[in-house]
Amino acid sequence: MTTHRIHHAAIVVKDVDASLRFWRDGLGFELLMDETFEGDWKTLFDIDATKVRSVMVGDPSRSGSGIVEFVQFVGADVPAGFELLSLFVGDVDEALTKLGDDAKELRRIEVQSPQGPVPMVTVRDPDGVLVEIIGPPQRP
Repeated sequence: MTTHRIHHAAIVVKDVDASLRFWRDGLGFELLMDETFEGDWKTLFDIDATKVRSVMVGDPSRSGSGIVEFVQFVGADVPAGFELLSLFVGDVDEALTKLGDDAKELRRIEVQSPQGPVPMVTVRDPDGVLVEIIGPPQRP
């Protein structure tokens, strides 16, 4: 059985409150998370910001139902719209080896978490879609 799964689709938004009215109040998704994270977003996304606000909505009673994330890069002027598909894999390096030369515009960082550093990579698929590949925390 594969450990790969799509986790969420991310949308860069102009107004989180307007997005919540549409997705939560209008379509019935529930708020799952509203956090601001610091990281090397310039390296990973080529966006000149060190903080990103991440707001996720979905169905907490169905863990495999998918999540929509609203993204705001704090202090950066980023056009609104679809940003990326994010997926979890069991081993980032193994996934990159299998992708080989198909992994275009490879960018890599690690984000600290209580469980250890989390490897994060972005690549472009053959049609130019940005794909974020996230591995499990690496225990120290």
